[in-house]
Amino acid sequence: MGKSYEVEYCNLELRFDRRLIRNLIKALIQEGYSLYWNESGEQFVISIRSGRKLIKLRFERIGEKYKIVGNYSFRDEKLAEMMEKLIGDTRGHAIVKRFRDRQILIENIMFGEIIRMVEISGIEHKVLFQREPVVTVEEMIQAFRSKRPEERIPVLRLELDYELATLHEALQRGDAAAAEESKTKLQALRQEMLQLEV
Repeated sequence: MGKSYEVEYCNLELRFDRRLIRNLIKALIQEGYSLYWNESGEQFVISIRSGRKLIKLRFERIGEKYKIVGNYSFRDEKLAEMMEKLIGDTRGHAIVKRFRDRQILIENIMFGEIIRMVEISGIEHKVLFQREPVVTVEEMIQAFRSKRPEERIPVLRLELDYELATLHEALQRGDAAAAEESKTKLQALRQEMLQLEV
């Protein structure tokens, strides 16, 4: 492991049950990590000692399930592997940034799979991989018309991703009007998502 190795996990959207948290604790102990955990009515926190750093993984209770909250940065390769296994096992969403020798590799993960990978070196950035959407046009039209949350939420996530990309491009171009229009659309999509997830 090089000294410049670091992985950052942002915009995590992972939902799971208590059994998965127990399995994570067991795996951390088996790997030799020093840790402790505590639980309140709303949160479950696992504190992991990694070198001189204390990392606190926070899990928010949502009914009978849990959701990981916050952004995390690891310099420990084994801990990063365990986090990625957690993302895969829960078929979760995340943005993973890997920092190595003046290079950043950004992976957008949806449903546990990489959908886009971008490499940034200095001011240059290139798209290494971008998966085509697997939703057909007919499925999209049906989901747009649907009021059922389980059908609407995946499409809404795609709309949010598209609108975030549009906002990013507008900001890159310095187009304030297009950026404001995107922000307005994102706010409406966010409101809809919050209503559906309740």
